[in-house]
Amino acid sequence: MTDLVVTAVGPVRLVELNRPEQLNAMSEELHTGLTSVWDEVCADPEARVIVLTGRGRAFSAGGNLDTMSRVQREGAFRERQVDEARGIIIGLVRCPLPVIAAVNGPAVGLGCSLALLSDLVLIADGAYLADPHVQVGLVAGDGGAFVLPLLVGLPRAKELLFLGDRVSAGEAVRLGIANRAVPGDKLMDEAMDLAVRLAALPAQALRETKRAVNRHLEQALDTVMEPALLAERDTMHSPEHIAAVERITAARGRR
Repeated sequence: MTDLVVTAVGPVRLVELNRPEQLNAMSEELHTGLTSVWDEVCADPEARVIVLTGRGRAFSAGGNLDTMSRVQREGAFRERQVDEARGIIIGLVRCPLPVIAAVNGPAVGLGCSLALLSDLVLIADGAYLADPHVQVGLVAGDGGAFVLPLLVGLPRAKELLFLGDRVSAGEAVRLGIANRAVPGDKLMDEAMDLAVRLAALPAQALRETKRAVNRHLEQALDTVMEPALLAERDTMHSPEHIAAVERITAARGRR
């Protein structure tokens, strides 16, 4: 798989989204790969910590227009995308290894969810987070609707999801959706240093502590994720979403 690269660095597994020219927007290969990578890495007995990042200048721009257009037309492909989204969320939440998101640039849509569902978030000082599902006529079903209220409370979560505004690195730390902002040229060094510190901790105690704390997320998985995903599925072929994608496609064509 070329769109998702896993590299062993001692006990750390570096998982990189590898579509830099597309700002690491989701291809079919990348979306599918993210459903299984967590189990595959955790099956490695030498792995202790995961660092998740994007190659190039973005963490991930989220969905891409070609996939959105196909989802609108093909019911079976739409169902597959929802099934994979479910697998990405569950796989990341239930991954027994600690996951550090090194947010090196824009993290948008599903990219934002990948960061927020990680255990620790380091964000480059020039990066930002945003979940603009509603702006393109979609429900934020693939993460935002169930994780943001746990992190920032209901009123602020609604503001972020309704408006889709960008959250700067400093604001992300202030809101508690990132642990620290880091100069961009120091991000990966700090992420790997943190990973090494985690890898040196007693493995069983660390894993069981993560599992205990993630019971809060598990409750949201049980009650919020499925209705949100199905609502997103229903908006994937709505007139509002179709019109939004057409507007974006036309605007890009004029550039």
